[in-house]
Amino acid sequence: MRLTKFTHSCVRLQRDRGVLVIDPGCWSEPTALDGATAALVTHEHSDHLDAAELARRDIEVYAPAQARIQGLAVTGVRSGDRFTVAGFAVRAVGGRHAVVHGSEPDCENLGYVIEDSCYHPGDSLTLPNAEIDTLLVPLQASWLKTCEAIAFVRAVAPRRAFGMHEGQLNDRGLQALNGWLSRAAGTDYRYLAPGETA
Repeated sequence: MRLTKFTHSCVRLQRDRGVLVIDPGCWSEPTALDGATAALVTHEHSDHLDAAELARRDIEVYAPAQARIQGLAVTGVRSGDRFTVAGFAVRAVGGRHAVVHGSEPDCENLGYVIEDSCYHPGDSLTLPNAEIDTLLVPLQASWLKTCEAIAFVRAVAPRRAFGMHEGQLNDRGLQALNGWLSRAAGTDYRYLAPGETA
């Protein structure tokens, strides 16, 4: 499986059987979707979902069943669902977006475990309850502290972790967070720049 990181939370998974894109949002490059068979959307926020771009393409889109998405046909997914899309086995986990502020409403958020190996949590720190080889860890968000990101990586205990959800960071902030994760996460941590592949 080849993983290519795009800006913010968008990743592209590719192998002989197909191309699967997770969270192609309005901050990520539309080229992430070129040749894609399907897309998984963790939740309805625009930094994770560019509905207009997806609607222009002939791509299957899977999203939380309760997500409020207009102008785009999606297949609804619930926590615990298992399905195969673009040749990849997928398991949905979680349920709710991490809390930003106590009085603000949240939304449905699903993380996706791909091939029992790679985990994309979206905007949550829900544990996948499985051994994970590759974890995509959020670096910065209005709902996230650095100590929480580090604790999340340690709790999942993957073989390796790649940083994501960095769209609001400047270079200094990104360097600082990558330093913290590299030193404290307890695993092989690395940041993939947009367009970089592992």
